[in-house]
Amino acid sequence: MPGCSDALSLIEHSLVDGHYRIPLTKIKTMRETLREKNLLTNFLEKNTDGRSQNVARDPKLSLHPLRNYLDLAYVGNITIGTPPQQFKVLFDTGSGDLWVPSVYCYSPPCRTHKVFNPHLSTTFRLPGQPVDLIYGSGRVVGVLGCDTVRIGNLVDVVQPFALIRSQFGMQHAPFDGILGLGYPSLAIRGTTPIFDNLKRRGLISQPVFAFYLSTRKENGSMVMFGGLDHSYHKGEIQWIPVSRPHYWQITMNRITMNGLNLGCFRGCQAIVDTGTSLLVGPSRMITIIRRLIGARPVGHEYAVSCRYVSRLPTIVFTINGNNYPVPPEAYIRKSLRGLCLSSFAGGTENMSRSETWILGDVFLRLYFSVYDRGNNRVGLAPAV
Repeated sequence: MPGCSDALSLIEHSLVDGHYRIPLTKIKTMRETLREKNLLTNFLEKNTDGRSQNVARDPKLSLHPLRNYLDLAYVGNITIGTPPQQFKVLFDTGSGDLWVPSVYCYSPPCRTHKVFNPHLSTTFRLPGQPVDLIYGSGRVVGVLGCDTVRIGNLVDVVQPFALIRSQFGMQHAPFDGILGLGYPSLAIRGTTPIFDNLKRRGLISQPVFAFYLSTRKENGSMVMFGGLDHSYHKGEIQWIPVSRPHYWQITMNRITMNGLNLGCFRGCQAIVDTGTSLLVGPSRMITIIRRLIGARPVGHEYAVSCRYVSRLPTIVFTINGNNYPVPPEAYIRKSLRGLCLSSFAGGTENMSRSETWILGDVFLRLYFSVYDRGNNRVGLAPAV
């Protein structure tokens, strides 16, 4: 980890060099919904109970509640600094860094979100390394700091994070910042991601975390660290080896709809990503899926007739020999304007030469997901 110094004034002068980029195309599609600013304001201003729960049989298993913003993002509270400053963050398995806006940020997105003030924290240190992170939905530029980060009852001291000075995009996002849960190779060079620090310092009993994502209700979603609460899934967890420990990337056997093979003909790669709202694949194959379900363009989105949703085919992802069906009620979402929108997006051909899909929240609402760093594997089981 870069050394932490007290030179707070450096923060205004250390944003020139160094670009640390996340190559994954993040598709946090919230175009129509995020225009509903009143709805978003209400969501951001609501101060819900963000307290973690300890499971009696394992004091080192921590369950941390998340709030579901219109099935588009799952947001939880953390605090940074001493005394603590609270932020709503997206817990994201598709990136490796923690960042929040700072008081030094004058970009429009920073005006609509909470900002971190390092002068108010007695435990803040400043390594001063410049940070430049690129996501599909925007870009953030800032400087590296270190401070105490609390996720409910988990307290991580001297945790590196990025204080953002310039932000492009994500202006109406329902979160202040992002907390990455990808592998360390995804993180800013020389830093240790928060989960690795929790593991290294013995704050969790097992090197695992898991997500339960609710459907169409604001409360009930959960991220758990250090173990599993099996009441959130049905049946046995099926384990899939991580094919490349960078993203939570696994090998998929095939994708079918009505028995028709839609892609992944000789196997392909899939990234399990809580930070992506949709099911994302190569544009050519997504075009075929849209044609099969009769989706037509409406602005930037694709819509189907709401009367026919129940008659649409189920799409089946076969992973490690097991079928994971996604029915039309899961991949079609109703917008605030009453449109029935497809939850498929293209573009993964820009991130990899081999065929790659991103299994985002549409998939993860159906399947409780476990991320096991100790054994480099992903677990899936039907969610309750």
